[in-house]
Parts: sequence; C-alpha cells; structure tokens
Amino acid sequence: MDQKTEARYPTYSLSWTTVLGLIGAIVGRRRRSFRRDACACVARLRPPLRVEGEAYIPQRGPCLLTLNHYARPGFRAWWLALAVGAVVPAEVHWVMTAAWTFPDPLRSRLLTPLTRWLFAHIARVYGFTPMPPMPTFGTDEAANPTSAELLERAAAVRRVLTWARQTPEPLLALAPEGRDTPGGVLSMPLSGSGRFMLHLANLGFSIVPVGAFEADGRFCLRFGPPYVLTVPADLSAHARDRAACEVVMSHLARQLPARLQGKWAVHQ
Repeated sequence: MDQKTEARYPTYSLSWTTVLGLIGAIVGRRRRSFRRDACACVARLRPPLRVEGEAYIPQRGPCLLTLNHYARPGFRAWWLALAVGAVVPAEVHWVMTAAWTFPDPLRSRLLTPLTRWLFAHIARVYGFTPMPPMPTFGTDEAANPTSAELLERAAAVRRVLTWARQTPEPLLALAPEGRDTPGGVLSMPLSGSGRFMLHLANLGFSIVPVGAFEADGRFCLRFGPPYVLTVPADLSAHARDRAACEVVMSHLARQLPARLQGKWAVHQ
C-alpha cells in the first residue's frame, strides 16, 4: 500500500493500557467492562469516529444491533465491536467468533488453535458468547458445514437465548455475515442466522441496523431506525430463515455507501 492510499484511511491505534489490562484480566481470570475499554481505544482514532443517526442509538433493550462485517486489507475487525461498544451508552453483549479461520493449511494448523484459545479467554473476560467460526468465504466448508459445526453453533445459539431471557433490558450485537467478504461488500449470512434472529424477535427484540465503513479518511458508523423482524408464517423453515436474512441485510444496506450494498443496492 503506497503512502497516498494510506492517507485515505484513519489511523487505528489501540490503547496499550487497555491491552495490558486485558492481558492481566486473562491471567487473573477477572472481568472487565468492554464499554470502558472500547471508549479508551476509540478515543485514539485519528480523525475521530464519525457517527450518523445518533437518534437511533439504543439506550436500553431488548434490542439487537446488526452490523455489516466491513473488511479491507489492513483493517482489523475488532474495530467494529470497539466502535459500537464506545457509542452505545450501555454494556453490549457481543456474539463473537470463537476463532479465525484461514484458507491455507499452514495458518489453519498454527493460528486457528491459537485464536481459539485467545478468543475463549477474551469472551470470558467481557462476558461475550463465542460462536463457532464461519469458514473462509468461498470455501467448500462455508457452503457445507459439518454436523459437528452445526451442533456447536446450535449450542451457542441456545446460550445466547438463555442470556437474553435472563438479562433485564438486554443489548445484543452481532455481524450476521460472520466472516470477511471480498471487498467488504454485503453478502448473505450462512444458514440458520435468520432463524436465530427470528428467535430474538419472538423474545421482543427490536433490531437496529448499523453500517460500518470508511469514507473521507474517517471510520464511520451509521445507525438506522429500529424495526421489528417479521416474515410470513406459512413459509417452510428454510424459507423463513432466508427471508429473515433478506430483511436484515436490506435494512443494513440502507446504512452503507453504494459500493458496499451488494445485491441489496438501494438509492440513498
């Protein structure tokens, strides 16, 4: 990446005090406030984070924030969670990946187990729910998950639903796509994501779409109006799952620049 290209992007810099505090919490098996740590890191963004649609930022739940899985070379996905965590004025419970996956065998053998160990500890420190990782976009595994993977995801979904029922005014957040996609363009979530979000809707969760992107040299969040997720009751289970995903992604597309909207392109 040349200097001219780099100048178009913000400067992302973690708070090392926060990083050291997180390491200490992992070693000491202590809990930490994700919102406090997110605020410390986001305060270091240069230029500052740009937030649009502030009137739609939820103050309390039950509410599900859905975020696009913005990606580009050099951008770290943790800034998606940090930005939302710093802006929403309450602790947000994240459904996070349990590990990073890679298309090549070397990194899959070396790095995936390491991230699985690390992310499990991060989830414990912040009280998040780890979800078994989505395979790399475009691989056979992405289209055909194994029975073991499906069982692990189902167990994680049950844990989230239990948390949602037991927590007063719950605020939950996730990126339905669950993985990076080419160019960061919106893509269809994997099978089961729509059913999961419908379960939350049945528990009284409204949904707030949050678009994450970079524009004019700044990292941006755009919050959209809340809505209630519904699909026709007479559809098959598979069709209901897909219809729910279509609704969620179309609402997300409205919060994004045209270049990231994918097949849900709308006129802004």
